[in-house]
Amino acid sequence: MIKFSQAARIAAGSIGSAKLRSALTTLGIVIGIAAVVVNASLGASFNQFFTDEISSVGSNFIIAASEQPNLFFDNEYNLMKNTPGISGVSPRKSMSGDLTYLSETKNVNIAGVNKDFQEIQGLQMEEGTFLTDKDSAAAVLGYDIANDEFSKNISHRSTIEIAFRQENGTVVKKSFKVKGILKNSEPTVVSEDSDYDLTVFIPVSTMNEMIGEKDYGAFLAMADSPEKIRDISDDVDSRLARNFGVPERDIDDEDLKPYYVFNQEEVLEQTGKIGDALSSFLLVLALISLFVGSIGIMNIMLVTVTERTREIGIMKSVGYSNSNILSLFLLESVMVSSFGGIVGTVIGGLGAYALEITLKLPPVFPLTLIEIGIAVSVLVGITAGLYPARKAARMNPVDALRYE
Repeated sequence: MIKFSQAARIAAGSIGSAKLRSALTTLGIVIGIAAVVVNASLGASFNQFFTDEISSVGSNFIIAASEQPNLFFDNEYNLMKNTPGISGVSPRKSMSGDLTYLSETKNVNIAGVNKDFQEIQGLQMEEGTFLTDKDSAAAVLGYDIANDEFSKNISHRSTIEIAFRQENGTVVKKSFKVKGILKNSEPTVVSEDSDYDLTVFIPVSTMNEMIGEKDYGAFLAMADSPEKIRDISDDVDSRLARNFGVPERDIDDEDLKPYYVFNQEEVLEQTGKIGDALSSFLLVLALISLFVGSIGIMNIMLVTVTERTREIGIMKSVGYSNSNILSLFLLESVMVSSFGGIVGTVIGGLGAYALEITLKLPPVFPLTLIEIGIAVSVLVGITAGLYPARKAARMNPVDALRYE
């Protein structure tokens, strides 16, 4: 039985005798493994990106909303607030209005909320504080509203005027004291206005008083535990269904309910599916490249077997068995592909990091990708080299010696 060290030296000598050919063969595996590593890393990075983006919108959020007006009132607000496991609820009613500051007027987005909104959405203050339930004529401005929209920056404690146009055409105006300014934030994949830089927040009760309405557009709630968010969300859904007379058997049919409820976990699941689909697509493309590389190894090994026919005959004549010959050529194939796998994994890791930084994605490189890259390259070497190695092992030594 030939020793592994001896077989490795013979295989290395064969590879070294045709450096350019071996390098070109290895290049195919390098590209294939690098593509697999890059795409797998990008897939994990996209998943982390979606998770971070959704988490930035709020903590353990549950949202109840409707496309129908005049559906949510104080009764529904109290129903959600008293649901076990809910630690905070805020109405959210949005509409455009005119904001006037120092004789300059801009049409902006106005959101009516309450004190819980800040914690639910994870909003950070640049100056001042957020609204409280005692406020009636206070406003909190998004960063861009305060710093970019007007000729002069609106500072904390400034006085502004907000005007709404009622359905009958009447314009209602009210003066507000700027209580706080939000920190600058980045847009998210969840919503274009989730950064709220271009939003003015006022008490929802004040908004309804100005426009002559009593309903709320939607509710944002926060569960006190991420582990129980789905159960708490289901409880909210059941309570609202009973409140609106929806039979229990129809709770899961969204078309039969005048509202809809979703939570952070469900959004994460949906974006996770998108991330997984994207990862699978990228991985398939990478595997095609790897398949092409494996064909290259098989072709080169077949050429090598043909070129070394007389050598195989000599080896068999001096006592090398079929299994020895098989091992030699198989080891040569594995060595070529393994080296390509190591180089490809390194290049793939660096390439993934560069792409993630360029695309402003969170750098994610699971260490298992190193193991996968090397393991896949070894598997490719075995698969691609098995047929040429068996062909070499089955050669008749007499015919091989006569080969010119």
